[in-house]
Amino acid sequence: MTGTTAVRAAVNPAPAPAGTALRDARWSDVEALAALEGDLFPDDAWSAASWWAELAGRPRRDYVVLTDGRGIAGYAGLDHGGEVSDVMTVAVAPRCRGGGLGRLLLGELERRACGRGAAHLMLEVRADNEAALALYRRSGFVELARRRGYYRPGPVDALVLRKTLSTNGVGDG
Repeated sequence: MTGTTAVRAAVNPAPAPAGTALRDARWSDVEALAALEGDLFPDDAWSAASWWAELAGRPRRDYVVLTDGRGIAGYAGLDHGGEVSDVMTVAVAPRCRGGGLGRLLLGELERRACGRGAAHLMLEVRADNEAALALYRRSGFVELARRRGYYRPGPVDALVLRKTLSTNGVGDG
């Protein structure tokens, strides 16, 4: 498993900034996650019941939260499906944007996917979410497909992106 070890080293995310802590999501986070989700994605936010179901899906589902002195600063999650891990969500609280926390959360997801033996990371993103698209493209994701009119309100297209995880830290984009 030398290749896996090399991948882990290549995608090891930067440490969390001072005053923050990255940890696994807990049951006690559900209400705060649902509240932040509602602020960030008012048209299609996951409810507390959805969060309960997601956390109940562990170990296949894998969620992390980034906390600061004011609560949850961001969160991210994966669905581990063998060779492919799907990014379920990456979100940063508005008060914390612009400080590289999205990149930190995405790096942690990539590290976890590699640790579970995934060869690829996949995700869907709104075509009008410029900040997320910039993060994903800088992180090496490439567009595979476009789902026309997928998101509401809109209709807004969904872009399907993939990153191939490799032993030397360079993917297919």
